[in-house]
Amino acid sequence: MRTIPLGKSGMQVPAIAVGCMRINGLDKSEAEHFVQSALEEGAVFFDHADIYGRGTCEEIFAEAVHMGDAVREKIILQSKCGIRPGVAFDFSKEHILSSVEGSLRRLKTDYLDVLLLHRPDALVEPEEVAEAFDLLHSSGKVRHFGVSNQNPMQMQLLQKHLRQPIVANQLQLSITNANMISQGLHVNMLDDAAVNRDGSVLDFCRLNDISIQPWSPFQYGFFEGVFLGSDKFPELNAKIDELAEKHGVPGTTIAMAWLLRHPAKMQPVTGTMNVQRLKDCAKATEVRLSREEWYEIYLAAGNVLP
Repeated sequence: MRTIPLGKSGMQVPAIAVGCMRINGLDKSEAEHFVQSALEEGAVFFDHADIYGRGTCEEIFAEAVHMGDAVREKIILQSKCGIRPGVAFDFSKEHILSSVEGSLRRLKTDYLDVLLLHRPDALVEPEEVAEAFDLLHSSGKVRHFGVSNQNPMQMQLLQKHLRQPIVANQLQLSITNANMISQGLHVNMLDDAAVNRDGSVLDFCRLNDISIQPWSPFQYGFFEGVFLGSDKFPELNAKIDELAEKHGVPGTTIAMAWLLRHPAKMQPVTGTMNVQRLKDCAKATEVRLSREEWYEIYLAAGNVLP
């Protein structure tokens, strides 16, 4: 699989990340088949979070991949922390450290390649985060750090205190949820698409070499459903089907290729547990849409140009 740089980490990572949020919906043999199939595709970057399945997703993955020293050297592990069910969000030093210990234990590994802070904490004290990151980095338990769902000012506030660079920001983005792109096209226009809801986070990340990891790349709304094959998006699906036939690939591949075509060098995070769909996503790294095709898809989703 084609690789891309992950922010300022110095790492080259697969252009597609494998999201493991739903792996607890598979039985043991299915989970093993899914993970091994991902490895065969070169999709060796696995995205986790301590809250996925209340930790069971990390445990199931470790068993499915047959975690050991030889396996660990071949894969890249990313996990997230900061959401406390029943409380809210927690970026305290104590919680970050205990969360990482829990993830390492469940994943049966000594270190995470990347740790992301999940969902902004209104009570964050950046100095505490910096202390936690320093301890995790110096001990070798976490090699690189990033965030999820944060705007530019939130990242700047953290970075002011961090010794380590923020290498990634996981954000919701898809063809139908493309506000971070649309607002850049509608600058100074008197329409809804011009509303800047995220502080120009796309441009900020590009300026600061922070890799964007789009989550829910096939969803519309907030987990309302998948736009592929949906009756709510007939024009979009017709255009995707047309281009899929032209390129000789499935529609899933075209939808993923749309994200990969953006020059920000994003790393989309898949959510599927279907082996064939994962393979279709992986094919997208071999397809480069033309400028005309990219805009045709954008417009077919109901987006407009000024």
